[in-house]
Amino acid sequence: MLENRIKFRHLQCFIEVARQNSVSRAADVLALTQPAVSKKLKELEEMLEVQLLDRSKKGVALTQFGEVFLKYAGASMSALREGTDSLVQAQMKGKVRINVGVLPTVAASVLPAAVLRFRQAGMEATLNLVDGPNTLLLGQLRVGELDLVVGRLAEPELMTGLSFQHLYSERVTLVVRPGHPLLTRTPLNNIQDIRQFNVLFPTKESIITQAAERFLISQGVGLPPDRIETISVPFGKEYIRQTDAIWMISRGVVAREIADGELVELPFDTKETLGPVGLTTRADTIPSPAVQMLMNAVRDAAIAVRDRVGD
Repeated sequence: MLENRIKFRHLQCFIEVARQNSVSRAADVLALTQPAVSKKLKELEEMLEVQLLDRSKKGVALTQFGEVFLKYAGASMSALREGTDSLVQAQMKGKVRINVGVLPTVAASVLPAAVLRFRQAGMEATLNLVDGPNTLLLGQLRVGELDLVVGRLAEPELMTGLSFQHLYSERVTLVVRPGHPLLTRTPLNNIQDIRQFNVLFPTKESIITQAAERFLISQGVGLPPDRIETISVPFGKEYIRQTDAIWMISRGVVAREIADGELVELPFDTKETLGPVGLTTRADTIPSPAVQMLMNAVRDAAIAVRDRVGD
């Protein structure tokens, strides 16, 4: 392809000659011989099959083709300089700080592996991982206090000015401790039975609350009468181990405990609660190279959890 034959030196020589209106002055600026610059210009014109420059005793002037090409050649060189400068900044050890909002759904399932990948790439940035209600994190992202939020997609009204990149989808699930009384019921197919127990339920600020409420209403259960509303993952895990409570939570939060047998997933079909999990950034800002590297690490780590939480 033509663009694969055009080299950095071709663009450099063309842009400098256009700037200086002279091959000889351009050669001086570039520390090249005049014949070397002329050769690069000739090669470029032959590859493009157009005349880019008019040469006369008065100097060198751009043709109409040259004026068009200069616009794009200049943009390419600027982009390259910005890219190299950004990478230099990204490698300034100890001087790069990335503020990341982390929702519970990814705190255990994705982020540890992503951070490990990020650090193994040689980036020694300071990561500031912030948790909290989704509305708070998105508000901080919108005003620039956070660089990135990793978690479930928010409701449309909260996404104004923000951009979302999908990684995988996960559902809400119901879990109990091993030996829970419900597990002795065969078959366990009546979801109405959960009303007999204390239920840990997401708070109104939680991103999964609406999906959880819609699911229970669709099943004729409604909101559990005996419920504790919380978004505290440490409290939830310990409380479930010590009581007969049922925890309604994003599956990614407890996927490892389910796999290890520490918690048991109740066999109710919750596919209707499936929701996208991904990366949220400001729509009007290009993430820095360091943030982009972290985002790439999160994407790679997310591949490992897709089978575990289910798309």
